[in-house]
Amino acid sequence: MESQRRYPVGIQTFEKIRTGNYLYVDKTEYVYRMAHSNSNYLFLSRPRRFGKSLLTSTLHAYFEGRKDLFEGLAIEQLETEWTAYPVLHFDMSRAKHVDKETLESMLNVQLYRYETIYGKPEVESTLNDRLAILIQRACQQTGRQVVVLIDEYDAPLLDVVHEEKDLPVLRNVMRNFYSPLKACDPYLRFVFLTGITKFSQLSIFSELNNIQNISMLPEYAAVCGITQEEMETQMAPDLDVLATRLKKSHEETLDGLKKNYDGYHFAWPSPDVYNPFSLLSAFNEGRLNSYWFGSGTPTYLIEMLNKYRVIPQEIGGRKCEATDFDAPTEQMTDITPLLYQSGYLTIKGYSEFSGLYLLDIPNKEVRIGLMKSLMVNYVRRPAQINTLVGEMAEHIHFGRMDEALRLMQTVLSTVPYCEHTRYEGHYQQMLYLIFTLLGNFADVEVRTPNGRVDVVMRTHDTLYVIELKLDKSADEAMAQIDLKNYSERFALCGLPVVKVGIDFDSERHTLREWKIIGA
Repeated sequence: MESQRRYPVGIQTFEKIRTGNYLYVDKTEYVYRMAHSNSNYLFLSRPRRFGKSLLTSTLHAYFEGRKDLFEGLAIEQLETEWTAYPVLHFDMSRAKHVDKETLESMLNVQLYRYETIYGKPEVESTLNDRLAILIQRACQQTGRQVVVLIDEYDAPLLDVVHEEKDLPVLRNVMRNFYSPLKACDPYLRFVFLTGITKFSQLSIFSELNNIQNISMLPEYAAVCGITQEEMETQMAPDLDVLATRLKKSHEETLDGLKKNYDGYHFAWPSPDVYNPFSLLSAFNEGRLNSYWFGSGTPTYLIEMLNKYRVIPQEIGGRKCEATDFDAPTEQMTDITPLLYQSGYLTIKGYSEFSGLYLLDIPNKEVRIGLMKSLMVNYVRRPAQINTLVGEMAEHIHFGRMDEALRLMQTVLSTVPYCEHTRYEGHYQQMLYLIFTLLGNFADVEVRTPNGRVDVVMRTHDTLYVIELKLDKSADEAMAQIDLKNYSERFALCGLPVVKVGIDFDSERHTLREWKIIGA
């Protein structure tokens, strides 16, 4: 019999999850740690749909003393007092794509909600003065210091992050609104802000320089998201149900989940962290689909990739210092901080000797989704390429590589290309995208040393080693495979190795010839 557990996909309210028989992966030990840390002002940056709002809601319930909601959770063994504080909870996530007037109106609505409880100012006041008065009155009327929670503080700014006209205007509104937080320090018990990007303290928080950024601290590495241990313990029955629905073994199911949704690290050392939205969506639907990326690729990301002229091959595999990616986005000189803070890159390694981090694309879901989004820059009708990839994958799966390449040759010769395609790099990048998208159906590793496209593709019964040349010959591509001893390198994989040399004709915009040797 299948589990009756409900999965909180898109539900960000702690009370609703706890009273509605939804799965809750216990993060309350972190809540207790945050509430009793040395700093009363904390900031956490995580990508969208990564559990920031649920964490904020959990803090809200905790500081209101809602002990009943925490029954059976880790914090029940840690907290003894359950003191109730007045909580001011501001959700900025709805303030997207807004102008100055709309933003001020939304802030006004959120302030008014609490002013109906603690009283309105006697005279006309600015937004920041109203917040200061609200904090003071809440403290005086309850006899307890106030908790201020600001979720998605940067939402109004994300879509104008590099616009010289609109960013300063909206930034000033937000800076003025947050400005009372330092002056009201005697009245505040705890302040917590979440966001996707890190804006400089000077530009957003004015003189509020006592905020502790916990985003890269190892002790908070898994405060959002779901770890392997949490999934295999707190979700063990769910794994069995999912395996049955997928008609796969327990081990195969774990492997599929890991490849698609795991791989995030927000500190080093850090456990592997799964994207919670994608993971819970997969359990809910019983399928391993693209969920996080499919829920919306921010247009600003694609615009920024174009602005900084980042080609697909250059997105991952970046080595840099922490200050290069955990940095204020409005001061960035390349795309790295935005890619990392938005979740398209994550920490994959760290060298204590050099102090350099290795950043790469987290997992298959993000890689495939990102490359699909970029295809529009290369062909006018990306759907043709998606169809091509699906049909090629079917041929390759059944060992028909020659038919797969013949299909690619035919389709590419009819695809309408975007403007400015008269250079070799355009076709190298397009082929990189096509081979990467084949990773939807097989294990594919695509590398581009010295401008070449090298592909290693593993199906259920064959390992393909593919070398591609531009305006040369299939024989030269095959010679490159032999020169690098690819066949010997992959001999231990236990599968027959097939070598494929491909020549691409940049004048005709398609494959000219290919050679296949092996099983």
